[in-house]
Amino acid sequence: MKKKFWDLFGKQKKKKMPALQNIPDKLHAPLHKKVEDNVSTIKETLGNSFDIVSRSFKIGTEKPVSAALFYMEGLADKNFVQDFVLETLMLDVRETDLGQKGSKTTDFYTILKERAVTNGVVKEIKDFQTALDHLLSGDTVIVLEGYAKGLSISSNGMKDRGVQEATSQTVVRGPKEGFTETIRTNTSLIRRRIKDPNLWIETKKVGKKTKTEVAICYLKGVAQDEIIEEVRKRIDDIDIDAILESGYIEELIQDETYTPFPTVYNTERPDTACAGILEGRIVIIVDGTPFVLIVPALFVHFFQSTEDFAQRSDIGTLMRLLRFLCFFIALLTPSAYIALTTFHQEMIPTQLLISLAAQREGVPFPAVVEAFMMEITFEILREAGTRMPRAVGSAISIVGALVLGQAAVEAGIVSSAMVIVVSLTAISSFVSPTFNMSISVRILRFGFMILAGMFGLFGIIIGLIIMVLHLTSLRSFGIPYLAPMGPFIPSEQKDTLVRMPFWRMKTRPKLISQMDMEREETQSPRPPEKEDPKN
Repeated sequence: MKKKFWDLFGKQKKKKMPALQNIPDKLHAPLHKKVEDNVSTIKETLGNSFDIVSRSFKIGTEKPVSAALFYMEGLADKNFVQDFVLETLMLDVRETDLGQKGSKTTDFYTILKERAVTNGVVKEIKDFQTALDHLLSGDTVIVLEGYAKGLSISSNGMKDRGVQEATSQTVVRGPKEGFTETIRTNTSLIRRRIKDPNLWIETKKVGKKTKTEVAICYLKGVAQDEIIEEVRKRIDDIDIDAILESGYIEELIQDETYTPFPTVYNTERPDTACAGILEGRIVIIVDGTPFVLIVPALFVHFFQSTEDFAQRSDIGTLMRLLRFLCFFIALLTPSAYIALTTFHQEMIPTQLLISLAAQREGVPFPAVVEAFMMEITFEILREAGTRMPRAVGSAISIVGALVLGQAAVEAGIVSSAMVIVVSLTAISSFVSPTFNMSISVRILRFGFMILAGMFGLFGIIIGLIIMVLHLTSLRSFGIPYLAPMGPFIPSEQKDTLVRMPFWRMKTRPKLISQMDMEREETQSPRPPEKEDPKN
């Protein structure tokens, strides 16, 4: 019997899946007292993988005790395991050390933990799940004969990239260090800059399969407790198999999903993260990625750069105003050109109008189609330049834009003025210090071009009103997205559109930090007193 067409998209009965034979119920079981059973269970659980290294050995000489050691090759430092674990237990430990000759303490496991294992981080494990978690994190696991528990010794020896210069957010003046893919290195970069005992770092495991380590950094007494608790709650509520990059966390904890504007700030620079912590924000570090997250993130936050504070206040103010100007140039220039040339020619000076009309004389497409063709072409070139090898990527994007633009003008497909407009728009979009805000501008630009092609300047004004209404409705962890401009807070305007001198910025942002508001007790600089020539 044939099914109807719309039945194909209806609900289908779920097929009963066969029960998995390798259900990890046994992982939550306690360790066995026999070493052989522990060895076979761990190897079987890991599928007898080639990178699992196990070593059975004896401790002591007169009454030797059987033991076994496990570590993952490539995750653990095998030289450390050989020199400071195996050599210590097999050669250096004596009978008197183990309480087997005249010692009052006869608990072999306790003596081994407290006196024989010379390592700063030693943890007790009682079940297979905990043992595997430590094993897959680069630690070394030791099990003993006759004890249903074992020891985990920190021996992480994974190779990392090392601290290098940040590539996504470059500055002329300022620190050149960037975060790495190792969470311990990233936390140390923050600790090195903020030597305050109130800098608290909490860690969590996120991801049922990856068990990615996530750290929450904040300054106790400066950050709001409500925001800290909200960050904890949102991260704890994440139920997902894998966290491979901080973008996973960003998408799962952001306040609003269906918006082109980012509500979580990401950075590769430790100094930017430290500046956010000192203002009362919370930094989220994800193991395996050099990009950390900062919340709450406001609209003006995406136009600030660490270079604003490395330069004098007047230079920082000029650069910040330039970024806001370029934001509107990148957003509205193509749509304004479409609206003026299509609906409002009377607003263009006569000489310029004649020149534009002469350029467009042989162009067969209306201005909106012409703008869409050039914008899409440039987006393709930009994406191609990003994905191609670095040695030829920039050359291909630049040469491609020049060649295609010149060829399109000579072929009569687009006008010269449109090439100038698209080029100015593209250059202005690169001025933004954050990549995700520039992407938002690229998305909104096409919407404004459609409105301009349909309604002219009236459509652009309607689009701006809708955009502002949308911005006012956004929140970032409960903080209004347009603060401190909406709601307008006069005392907070010292670090928004302009950057005032440091001695004028005595307080932290009011909406973000409501506990320790005072940054420092500074005085305005005074010129030195002139000496009296009579004295």
